[in-house]
Amino acid sequence: MKLILTREVAGLGAAGDVVTVKDGFARNFLVPNGNAIAWSLGGEKQIQSIRRARSAREVRDIDHAKEIKAKIEAATITAKVKVGAKGVLFGSVTDKDVATAIKAAVGLDIDRHAIKTPGHIKKVGNHSVKISLGHNIVATATIIVAAE
Repeated sequence: MKLILTREVAGLGAAGDVVTVKDGFARNFLVPNGNAIAWSLGGEKQIQSIRRARSAREVRDIDHAKEIKAKIEAATITAKVKVGAKGVLFGSVTDKDVATAIKAAVGLDIDRHAIKTPGHIKKVGNHSVKISLGHNIVATATIIVAAE
């Protein structure tokens, strides 16, 4: 079966790739989990948008990764969240929230899978997160969690 990958699948390909897999693997795993969609002529437009989004998030080389690291580490990144009376969050700050805060502060699209938090962020204050930029470069950013 011919499919268009919507996410990176280990051992198969990256988002936007057209792959041919066995029918059972497609029906039972890839399509139900949202990792792929069926290939069609109309799907070619989706391939282009997936590839554009991937190239926007992609780090080109070591110099580009170092430049992104410098921008992230120099920026003041603030995540606004709902907080209870004792300063405890309703829920926690997720990797997606951190990626959104980085985009708002620096203007860079960072893949949320590259962000590693040390446990759950459930309190207001400063928290350190690590961001894998590729090419063995890791940026350490301080996220300021503040009440809305």
